[in-house]
Order: sequence, then structure tokens, then C-alpha cells
Amino acid sequence: MNHLARTTVPPSLLGALVATVTHAHTLEALARPLLELLQTATGMESTYLTRLDESAGVLHVLYARNTHRLTVPEGLSAPWQSTLCKRALDEGRFYTDDVAGQWGDCDMGRTLGLMTYVSAPVRGRSGELFGTLCAASDERRTCSETSTHVLALFAQLISQQVERERLLVALQQANSSLATTVLTDAMTQLPNRRALLEDMQRRLASNQEDQALIVASVGLDNFKPINDRFGHDVGDLLLQAVAKRLRRMLRDSDIAARIGGDEFVVLAVEQRERADEAGAALARRLESATKGRFKLDSALVDYEGASVGVVVAEPGCSHAQALLNRADAAMHAVKRLRKHSASLPTPSVRSIARYAWPVIE
Repeated sequence: MNHLARTTVPPSLLGALVATVTHAHTLEALARPLLELLQTATGMESTYLTRLDESAGVLHVLYARNTHRLTVPEGLSAPWQSTLCKRALDEGRFYTDDVAGQWGDCDMGRTLGLMTYVSAPVRGRSGELFGTLCAASDERRTCSETSTHVLALFAQLISQQVERERLLVALQQANSSLATTVLTDAMTQLPNRRALLEDMQRRLASNQEDQALIVASVGLDNFKPINDRFGHDVGDLLLQAVAKRLRRMLRDSDIAARIGGDEFVVLAVEQRERADEAGAALARRLESATKGRFKLDSALVDYEGASVGVVVAEPGCSHAQALLNRADAAMHAVKRLRKHSASLPTPSVRSIARYAWPVIE
């Protein structure tokens, strides 16, 4: 209140100004009442707030209030170089009651038929120009010192609101980025264990009796020997390559996650009556997706696919971690079976992972 009083705001406007500033939570909610108050303070028919798009070199009229004959339309755009606002800033002359005589070559002033013009720049905290706050008339009008004080104060209030909104956007982006980081595996950019469990819990809680959640646990067999032979950088590249293959095979409603080490999980939803069949088909697709030749930096790795264990959530299942544990147990059972099969002296059975040669360009 004391700050406003020191700016010589007329008592008739002070109460309305305090109420406006107190209740406005957006730029528009602040600007529109201020434009109305600015008309009262200056006696001008038109008041408006502009926004400068500096990269495009264009000035836009964001919000405007018009009475009587003169109309400055909202949405009006003009080349920045040809505007009264640019001339006023360049010359440090923010008021004239003879627009035609002062800036007769200005297309915007001539087109709108302006006679009197007064403005104040709206600047950000670091001094960058956001736009201008303006009042205009098609008649010659005197602008008092009080009016210019009010105009400057309103421009400052708008500047502060712009900064608040910018800060809010920055905070929202930071929060969104943080949330993404917390729920994303840094190595593969897939959802991590936490994100997976949250998604599983949501799907289980939806409790659609005609649908079943399928959980496939994917374990990369013999991953440690790959690291030992080619180095951890190549091992990391293999994890990333597998993640890309999993993404490509997903349906829109599916989700793939890396839950740590060499283990991934894929979720799918299917009609309950065919969930078992769909689960078996999913296991085959995952084995196929993880099988084949991977070009990883300077090495080629021929990989015979991961071990995949699939479970279907029973009706009424509500515990995501317990369901994930079942899928993990099923995967390890498959892993043991494959390891046993690979150890049999049968010519047709190959080791689960075999390593090839450095790439020769």
C-alpha cells in the first residue's frame, strides 16, 4: 500500500488497483483491469499491451481496451521497425500529442489515425524488452505527470507478473524433468523399476475383469562374459541396443522397462480368455527381438536371445511386486533350462551367447 501511495496513484484508483494486483494470477487477469484503470487515469480512448517477438521483428497487440471511435484491435501485428513503440524507445520520447507531426512516416500511427500517444516499456528483470504498455487517442490530449507515473507503475506491475509466469514455467519444466529422471533408467532411457511398479499397480487397480495383465521378465544370458571379453562400454551398448529392439516391438498399450543389471520387463494387456496364448506369443517375440547380430562400436556380437519368463495376473491380483517376483522366478527357470540344454553334448545345441570378431572396415 505504501509503495503504491509513493507513486502518486490517485485515491480514486488506489482501491481498485490493490484489488486487481491482489487477485490477478495470470498476465491477462492483471492486464485487462489495468488497461481499464489506465483509461481512467489518462483519459485516452484506447489502452493496450504489446508483446515484442524480437526474433521475428514483429510487435503484437496482446490485450486492448477501446472506447469511442479509436480502435486498436487485439491481435494486430506490425513490423517492429515501423511502430510508434520503437520510435518512442529510440528517441526516449514516450509522449506526444502530435503523432502525425512527430512520426508522420510511421505506418501504424497513420493507419490507426492516432493523434496522442503515450507509452512505457515493459522489461524483464535482466532488462530485456517484453513489450510496451500504451495509451492513445485520435484527439489531442494532455498527459499529466500523474498519468505518466501511473503508466510507469502499471508497466512495472505487468513486468513483475511476466517474471512470475516465466519462473512458474521454469519450475514446472524443472519438476517435469526431475520426475522424468526419477522414473527413467539413465542407460537405456526406458522406464525404471519404480516407474514399472507404479504402472503395474495402476493397471491392477483398474480391475477390468475381462482383461488380464501379462508380465514378461527378460534376462540377458551370459551378459557378464560379454563385459569381460569386450569391455563394459560394449556391454552398455548391448543394453541400449536391446532396449531399442524392445521399443520397436511394443504395441501402443505395452510398456518395456529396465529394472536393473541385465534384466528387462515388458507389460501387456490382453483379453483374459486368450491371455495365456498371448503370453506365449509375447515370449516368442521377445526371444526373437533379443536374438541376432549386434554391431556394437568396434565389435560384432552374435547373441542367441534372452531367457523370457511370462506370467498372467490372476483375477483379483493387487500386488505388483509379488506379480513381478513370479515373472522373475519364471525367467530364472527358463534360464536354468537353457543353461542345462547348452551343456548337453548335442551337436545341434549352441551356447547361448557366442562372440565374434572385431569389425574390420
